[in-house]
Amino acid sequence: MATDLTISLEDRPGELARLGQALGDAGVNVDGGCATTGGGNGEVHILVEDAGAARSALEGAGIQITAEREAVVVNAPNRPGELGRTARKLADAGVNIETYYVATGDALVFVADDPAKARSAL
Repeated sequence: MATDLTISLEDRPGELARLGQALGDAGVNVDGGCATTGGGNGEVHILVEDAGAARSALEGAGIQITAEREAVVVNAPNRPGELGRTARKLADAGVNIETYYVATGDALVFVADDPAKARSAL
């Protein structure tokens, strides 16, 4: 199952590298992600298929996971308006998008308040 992990890091050089190396050393592939910083902290979202292996690798490296949520992944062409069309389907179904980012292979990733409803809307 596609899973979005939310990770808290310090906002300093090397933190994303530490995260990536811990996952890579454990053989966990990152299929997508995004990161933002502010106030001395960083928040990273990563999309993984094997959440258990990712959790084990990150916790073993002393990296804090603050949330683990099911992600809805939609393959969509990379063209103007595609995000709007896809997000509109979710909005019309009454689904609230809580996190969004783009992943590998022209995929849109949504973490929503109701993943089952989101999947059926798409």
